Amino acid sequence: MTDRTIAAISTAPGTGGIAVIRISGADAVTIADKVFYGRDKLCDSPTHTVHYGFIKNANGERVDEVLVTLMRAPRTFTREDVVEISTHGGSSAARAVLETVLRAGAVMAEPGEFTKRAFLNGRIDLSQAEAVIDIINAKTELSRRSAMSQLEGSLSKKITEMRQKLVHLAAQMQVTIDYPDEDLEDITVGDIRNTAAECRERARKLLATADSGRIIREGIRASIAGKPNVGKSSLLNRLAGAERAIVTDVAGTTRDVIEEYINLDGVPLILEDTAGIRDTADAVEKIGVERSRKSIEAADLVIAVFDASAPLDGEDKKILEETADKKRIILVNKTDLQEPSQMPEGAIAISAKTGEGIDEFKEKVKQMFNLGMAAGDGAAVTNMRHKAALFEAEQALSRTVEALDMGMPSDIVSIDINIAIQALGEITGETVSDDIVNAIFHEFCVGK
Repeated sequence: MTDRTIAAISTAPGTGGIAVIRISGADAVTIADKVFYGRDKLCDSPTHTVHYGFIKNANGERVDEVLVTLMRAPRTFTREDVVEISTHGGSSAARAVLETVLRAGAVMAEPGEFTKRAFLNGRIDLSQAEAVIDIINAKTELSRRSAMSQLEGSLSKKITEMRQKLVHLAAQMQVTIDYPDEDLEDITVGDIRNTAAECRERARKLLATADSGRIIREGIRASIAGKPNVGKSSLLNRLAGAERAIVTDVAGTTRDVIEEYINLDGVPLILEDTAGIRDTADAVEKIGVERSRKSIEAADLVIAVFDASAPLDGEDKKILEETADKKRIILVNKTDLQEPSQMPEGAIAISAKTGEGIDEFKEKVKQMFNLGMAAGDGAAVTNMRHKAALFEAEQALSRTVEALDMGMPSDIVSIDINIAIQALGEITGETVSDDIVNAIFHEFCVGK
């Protein structure tokens, strides 16, 4: 694949100041020289220089006025020769320049192919490549910083250190097994157990960050639950800063789950406004109530809302019971109408109308999920593929320690050590299958 010289538009579609066409491969400079007309030939120019000129098609017609950035291997993103053409923004100019480049000999890049080449050419490992798409998709400063930390190798370093320890251990064990009569440096059962146990604990520490890491990457899925007309939709609108849901005095206005993505002071929050939970004979409302319960079941956080202007009744108490085993924040709303006559334990008094108590609610969310600590260490596990591989490694190392404690022979113990090595290698890409690699890069946009 890497013998092809590829090209694609690397900027987002739509109107903008500039658009960038990226070319990468052995013939990148030669192809660019066929279409670029400036003061100097690119093939005679030094690396990492910018050149002003025009792109011309095969008929000699000017396609656009451009700046061309020349970068020679290996000091490029793909570790191949790279040329980036900055054209005027807008889809027409960019498409015209790309078409001219393709006719000059480049081929259209596949989704994620530039980043894939960076991985295949050893510039980044697989976990760093996955961080690229996380940076692109980051919706908050917290998720961007976490992805940037992973791109810089914070997770890769920890995984590589573990794997190297285990590879060295496995090699020592294999030599001892293959050459028992040779005068070699002995490796004791204690040495094997200590290394396996140490790496197991490292894996467990990383696994402990997985839930917070997933939330940093994907967001906290929060379900707003409560009876009809307690102010759930008003709360959604207050947090969203827009009239996202219909609000009326008529109970049961919300019949379906309304989802809204909210940046909660840097914390990503996927907020679901659900239908009011109550016993009802209305067929449509029944469906809404059932969907509300499913939303609550799948949520990372339940926001249980109650009405300050009315005492808790049987339906309120049932909602408290049904959400008791969930991570939950209790809000007593409508304090602008009346001071709460009774408050469930730990509840926060708010007014979705005036904003009273909303800052306290936001702080509570951040404290409950402790996302600052998860991001601050720089090595949070944010990817489910990484979590699964780490779990497999941790389980294999646990079996290793147990087998040694039971007095099992080294050749049996080495099986699980090699399983752990394989699993850790899947994170960085050293032992991953081509199918998984292709699936990962297929999630990227064309041009990245």
